[in-house]
Amino acid sequence: MRKTLSLVSLIHEKGNRFILDSLKRNGIEGLVPSHGDILVVLYKYEKLTMKDIAAKIHRTKPTVTVLINKLEKQGYIKRNKSENDSRITYITLTKKGREFKPMFENISNDLCNILHKNLSANETKVLERILEKMI
Repeated sequence: MRKTLSLVSLIHEKGNRFILDSLKRNGIEGLVPSHGDILVVLYKYEKLTMKDIAAKIHRTKPTVTVLINKLEKQGYIKRNKSENDSRITYITLTKKGREFKPMFENISNDLCNILHKNLSANETKVLERILEKMI
């Protein structure tokens, strides 16, 4: 029972390694798994502030700023000032960011399939419910 955190950590580590290997095989450099959290919310909402992104991915604003800076430098996202309030900056996907979505989804689906391949649908539901409860 006391090895739960160790097991979750190992799954996280192996998942990250799978993502990095998949990105490399597809010729993608400069992205890391933590960028995926930001891309997921931008694929869903299209336009968010840094504060909104931080809240949705449960990270601090300084952490999100670092990730956003890297994604912007790589050309996946851009910053746009609000037309109504110059204090507000929105983060949106660029063409490159939108074109990356199918590959992103393929890698995510492949990883999910690997994680769940030895679990029944019911076991997957129970596992996810337990992990959400732990969080």
